Amino acid sequence: MVTSLALAAAGGAVIGLLLSVFGGGGSVLATPLLIYVVGIENTHVAIGTSAAAVAVNALIGLATQARAGRVKWPCALAFGAAGLAGSLVGAHLAKLVDGGQLLLWFAGAMGLVGISMLAPRKSQGDPTVHLDVARTLKLAPLGLVVGLAAGFFGIGGGFLIVPGLMAATGMTLANAAASSLFSVVLFGGATSASYAASGLIDWPVFLCLVAGGGIGALAGGPVAQRLASHADIARRAFAIMVLLTAAYVAFRKLT
Repeated sequence: MVTSLALAAAGGAVIGLLLSVFGGGGSVLATPLLIYVVGIENTHVAIGTSAAAVAVNALIGLATQARAGRVKWPCALAFGAAGLAGSLVGAHLAKLVDGGQLLLWFAGAMGLVGISMLAPRKSQGDPTVHLDVARTLKLAPLGLVVGLAAGFFGIGGGFLIVPGLMAATGMTLANAAASSLFSVVLFGGATSASYAASGLIDWPVFLCLVAGGGIGALAGGPVAQRLASHADIARRAFAIMVLLTAAYVAFRKLT
């Protein structure tokens, strides 16, 4: 048990570091880590535990971004409110699916994360964007769909939220990345609450993940600065790592 908790803390540090350096996509590694490294055998427990840890880590990041003034609150609230219902439905549906089948689908979701991270990102946009009726009508359905996916797979969904916010509102990448954290907190919180109500969260492992994630996030700042001049290469390397992990998960389940 002690070894498992130590591995959870170490894994949380790695995930926190990756999230701090690369942003969306890092949390998708949490569930495979809990299953294949920490040793949690129940897929649903692994998903519920990782969702809870992701929500807490995202809340810490949201507080930092809010103090810096990067969060576009009206847009974030519209997207998150619509997605909250979707995340609750997604989490409920996931608990009805066999753990082995769910893990195979999770591998597919990881593959999509990796592919999305390989796509080039443009930072251009309107830093003064504001919410209106037209943007709300775009944000609400997108939020609902992304929340459903985030709840079903127990992931933060940042890799979907960021481009969704940019496409619906025209905001900058920096504003979208910051604003997406509000939805990650909501979706992760709703998903983990659903799993907790069913007794599907390993609380000691959750605490170790959060503690390790905090340490990793602190270390991520200096690392991000060092990688700034090679950001595209580093991000592609991380995307390849996610794709390889997805292939490993799929291979393990299929064989």
